[in-house]
Amino acid sequence: MNLVTSTVTLGNEPLTIEQVVHIARSAPPGTDYLGGPVRVEVSEAAWGRVRHTRGVIDALADDSVAHYGISTGFGALANTSIPPEKRTQLQRSLIRSHAAGSGAEVEREVVRALMLLRIQTLATGRTGIREETLRAYVAMLNAGITPVVREYGSLGCSGDLAPLSHCALALMGEGWVRDASGELLAAGDALATAGITPVELREKEGLALINGTDGMLGMLCMAITDLRALVTIADLAAAMSVEGLLGTDDVFAADLHALRPQPGQALSAANMRKVLAVSGIRDSHRDPEACTRVQDAYSLRCAPQVAGAVRDTLDHAARVAGWELASAVDNPVVTLDDRVESNGNFHGAPVAYVLDFLAIAAADLASMSERRTDRFLDKARNHGLNAFLADDPGVDSGLMIAQYTAAGMVSEMKRLAVPASVDSIPSSAMQEDHVSMGWGAARKLRRSVDALTQVLTIELLTAARGIQLRAPLTPSPVSAAIIAALDEVSRTAPGPDRFLADDIAAAVYAVADGSVRHAAESVAGPLN
Repeated sequence: MNLVTSTVTLGNEPLTIEQVVHIARSAPPGTDYLGGPVRVEVSEAAWGRVRHTRGVIDALADDSVAHYGISTGFGALANTSIPPEKRTQLQRSLIRSHAAGSGAEVEREVVRALMLLRIQTLATGRTGIREETLRAYVAMLNAGITPVVREYGSLGCSGDLAPLSHCALALMGEGWVRDASGELLAAGDALATAGITPVELREKEGLALINGTDGMLGMLCMAITDLRALVTIADLAAAMSVEGLLGTDDVFAADLHALRPQPGQALSAANMRKVLAVSGIRDSHRDPEACTRVQDAYSLRCAPQVAGAVRDTLDHAARVAGWELASAVDNPVVTLDDRVESNGNFHGAPVAYVLDFLAIAAADLASMSERRTDRFLDKARNHGLNAFLADDPGVDSGLMIAQYTAAGMVSEMKRLAVPASVDSIPSSAMQEDHVSMGWGAARKLRRSVDALTQVLTIELLTAARGIQLRAPLTPSPVSAAIIAALDEVSRTAPGPDRFLADDIAAAVYAVADGSVRHAAESVAGPLN
């Protein structure tokens, strides 16, 4: 049974990160999905602004003075005057030539996000788009029609030109799309089936449809959402590792973290205290006379400091995303007093920088997680557990190669952490002589987020097995709940070697869909 369709109205206020992600990941119309389908509509006030600024553009169409994108060519051809009878062809040629992407198809959620964000900018009334063009774009998004966008083609300046051009091409009834069921179709056929008339673009409309940071911004919104969930998982995994490795929770005391008032650090420490509360394993070595260890390794003791820094980096990225979501990015743009002005607001640097920053933070979080996994497997450092947590070391290899898998992904994440935004390759005959590479930064961050999910999952599975090897000592109630949730989809209990890849994949899904966090919160209450 389909869920009731929800509606998001654009034009009255900026979209939130949460709305972008919800719409991007919503179900296609007519399908069953937890998120349910979402319709987008434009407010009446916004339609009024769209009609007004289109009038401004129409008034300039016959002006003897050249206006960029209205009566001139584009980029390095901005000084070429275009006669009125060729301006429709000008807009059509712009989209066809700029839809030059190559490589693998970009994910449906990314394309939906960039379509949504372009619609949001068009609804500000600052671009000069015609009402009928915007209505067709909204209809295409609502119909679940997803243009085929390719991996490569955007330099992040002037915005995400090639990805947005593939979407505009579909709006013209050309190129390729996926329909709501995922079937590959010619765009014209998909529009006809949905009852949408292809658009014949007029003056300025081609630029309005492709001059924006929408692709990189959409991917930033999704990365922020995913990383916020994963940093909580990192706290859970770290706390379970501390427990299973006979570490101390004394270092997570609130008054110690108040001495260094980094906000994210305090939140992570609070999560870890909740996980470690009422742990029989921890209580077994609380007596200072029985425990000769003075300090735990950094990967245990400093976990809140690293995860907390990731939290604070995410907050900074969210502020940048919020500013960009409140923007009307186009060139030229129609100002509030009806001037049509060229500008550089399409440059992706603000978004590109934080995309790169998040890749660095994610790589460091994964690196620390992998070090805790490795510590569990080393008999010289795991305080009495079998080598590699194997049932019969030598006959069994235990979780030896699971750590290899985590290490391989961490190594890849370190390479992905190399900033894209420090690079620039000039384009358009040196007119566009400095570009942001923000699209590339966003694409590699998506791979990094996926790898982080898997690295943290491997730590959770390792910690779960290590904790169970401490029997008859009992884990904390929160750790026990997490282990039970993992056991519903995979196997964490010690025993002879078994096929690990399926266990890891199932546990990754339980982390990604929120099951692990839900299990923890069912005992601990809300986590940060």
